[in-house]
Amino acid sequence: MKLDNKTLRNIFFGVAGCILLYWILHETDRVRKVASLVAGLLAPFAVGAGLAFVFNVPMRFIEKYLDIERPGLRRAVAIVFTLIAMALVVTLVFNLLIPQLRTTVQSLLDRLPAFFGTLQTYAISFLNANPRIMDLFYGNTQEIGGFDFAELLHVDWSSLIKNVLSVAGNSVSTIVSGAFSAIGSASSFIVNAVISIVFSLYCLSSKENLARQFRHLVYAFFPEHFADETIRIMRLTNTTFSNFISGQCLEAVILGGMFALAMLIFKMPYVALVSVIIAVTALVPLVGAFVGCFLGAFFILVDNPMQAVWFVVMFLVLQQIEGNLIYPKVVGTSIGLPGMWVLLAVTVGGELMGIGGMFIMIPVASVLYTLLREITDDRLSHRGIDPEKLRAHPLVIKSKMKEKREHRQKLRLQRQKKETTPEVVPESSPEDQSNPEE
Repeated sequence: MKLDNKTLRNIFFGVAGCILLYWILHETDRVRKVASLVAGLLAPFAVGAGLAFVFNVPMRFIEKYLDIERPGLRRAVAIVFTLIAMALVVTLVFNLLIPQLRTTVQSLLDRLPAFFGTLQTYAISFLNANPRIMDLFYGNTQEIGGFDFAELLHVDWSSLIKNVLSVAGNSVSTIVSGAFSAIGSASSFIVNAVISIVFSLYCLSSKENLARQFRHLVYAFFPEHFADETIRIMRLTNTTFSNFISGQCLEAVILGGMFALAMLIFKMPYVALVSVIIAVTALVPLVGAFVGCFLGAFFILVDNPMQAVWFVVMFLVLQQIEGNLIYPKVVGTSIGLPGMWVLLAVTVGGELMGIGGMFIMIPVASVLYTLLREITDDRLSHRGIDPEKLRAHPLVIKSKMKEKREHRQKLRLQRQKKETTPEVVPESSPEDQSNPEE
């Protein structure tokens, strides 16, 4: 075998891969620590890249309508307007939520004494109707169910309280260390948040340069056909994610507006609070609106239980309208993924990565669905499958054994027909009779 440079390189990478695989399989703890360290270092930049991708959707829209000739200045103004718009949206949501939450909690606290009074009255009535339970408190019944309730009267409660206070005193150091750990975690979170935001601004300001550098790397280190397919898939992914983000935000705004209008018509309380909660939770595909329904029904229940029931009924009606008419038009068509696969993607993403997985898995599933459809169409065309077999209601497809049986039966009938048909001798012509030698 000729040992050229390519063969030596393949041997080197093969040996290195075997060594790496051996290390991963036999040093699992170290691999986990290294992976955790690398993930912790790269997490702020990954979050920043995700923020840049999300901010790019409104920034691209704003930049499209800015009449500024200098590209750098136009990009900077678009970034500033995007950040201002995001800050206004967050401020508006909090300004609507915080006062309403404060009012709702205060109303709930005001109703708690009456609730506990009703509960106390019910408990007294129950104990009066069950005197055997009352005997437990007075010690008349010595033992029930194997437990001597009278022993509770002889417990040295002072010693018990001293022991509890001693344990609590020993736990002060643990509490203090936990507090310092929480402060350190909060500081780390703030630093990572700042790094993520700064990195996202860098990505937004130079996204064309980053895309060009990525293309250079792909075409420099991979075959051209592989690089072409990689670039095409990345562009498809970018389009799908952008359409999903814009469609999901628009759908959440529409759903929140529908609930606000319906609650105003039926004169329900907490219109701003409930509609904003539903709009925010609706950003989580499929399941988020039901979380908003639960919270909204709870807040209305504090004020009027019957209206909470009608709110749930109204939610089910509006959810059907939104799920069957609005969501497929706004989000479903933008990502090209049928509703059944959307539900599967949300379930799998939620199980694997929580709420973030629900956001990510739907566009990923849409990209995979599109690629699989392209590959399937290409293979069908290459294999020359009859289009009649691919219709919504295809013709009856016979099995191979049935086709062979029918073919044998057809040959048998033809043979029998030849055997039963008499052989016809052709008559000789006058010319043949006059010249028999010929």
